[in-house]
Amino acid sequence: MQNPLVSILIPFKNTVSFLNECLDSIVQQQYTNWEVLAVNDHSNDNSTSILSTYALNDPRIKVYDNEGNGIIDALRTAYSHSNGMFITRMDSDDIMLPERLHTMLDSLLAKGPSHLAVGQVQYFSKEGIKSGYKRYEEWLNQLTKEGTNYSEIYKECVIPSPCWMVRREDLDLCGAFLPDRYPEDYDLAFRFYEKGLTCIPCNKILLRWRDYDTRTSRTSEHYAHNYFLEIKLHYFLKLEHNPTKTLTVWGAGRKGKAIAKSLLEKNIDFHWLCDNPKKIGIKIYGKELFHFSALNTLGNTQSIITVANEDAQAFIKNYFTEINQVHRVDYFFFC
Repeated sequence: MQNPLVSILIPFKNTVSFLNECLDSIVQQQYTNWEVLAVNDHSNDNSTSILSTYALNDPRIKVYDNEGNGIIDALRTAYSHSNGMFITRMDSDDIMLPERLHTMLDSLLAKGPSHLAVGQVQYFSKEGIKSGYKRYEEWLNQLTKEGTNYSEIYKECVIPSPCWMVRREDLDLCGAFLPDRYPEDYDLAFRFYEKGLTCIPCNKILLRWRDYDTRTSRTSEHYAHNYFLEIKLHYFLKLEHNPTKTLTVWGAGRKGKAIAKSLLEKNIDFHWLCDNPKKIGIKIYGKELFHFSALNTLGNTQSIITVANEDAQAFIKNYFTEINQVHRVDYFFFC
């Protein structure tokens, strides 16, 4: 297979300040057999005009209006117009490094079907990158370097939304952009995981990921923490939950309460554990909290951990090791 077509899906909305840099980075790619399917998600700035100008000068760039509303509908619209054997997504405010398409395509061609190409990313911002984003970047890039992205999938999104590539048939196998479930990038990462697509290790930074106050992931309600928890619990119950084991939830902070409340609403029984002496023995949502040592008497358990503190997580890992329980089989970190 020589020079297969790569389809680049780009939803855009009011990113006029960044579009030129984004599109220039695509036009300057080392690999040249690509098409851009750019979809206007009801912009009210000059974004569409900029895209149209690029499209006049380069027939590989095509511009459409969103057939629905929101980023999922925009991705569906873009995908419906695509022709490539390989599919990738790009955000209209980010920048590809020149070797991005070439590197990802080569790795997929070498590995064959049922593989997912991912690349390392670098956050940038004129205001500087906050420590939380820097930690996320380092964490994500270490997973990508080793190709072990799925090992931490219940903690956070392990596939950078603007830096993956996959064969069309594999994307279709995963349901492409059909589910109406936000955050859509995290949901797709879980479906890549569910269908067994193997992440190909990558030790190169292939994308510069822009951060700014008005980016969608900061402002849209669809990217609030409660949506992340809902997706985690949805896929845990679908893919990991063993009903023959006693389910426990460890932690009674904001995330622990959200998980507990959702389980109660789903009529799924569980034991609620913590190590906070002020909460042990009290009831929240009518459910009593017990000291975590109750794990020793509950027998065959499966646990959701909602404790975020790094020192506490280290203690929890050691505790489960001592009682011969295995990560991602017997216990899962949700943060």
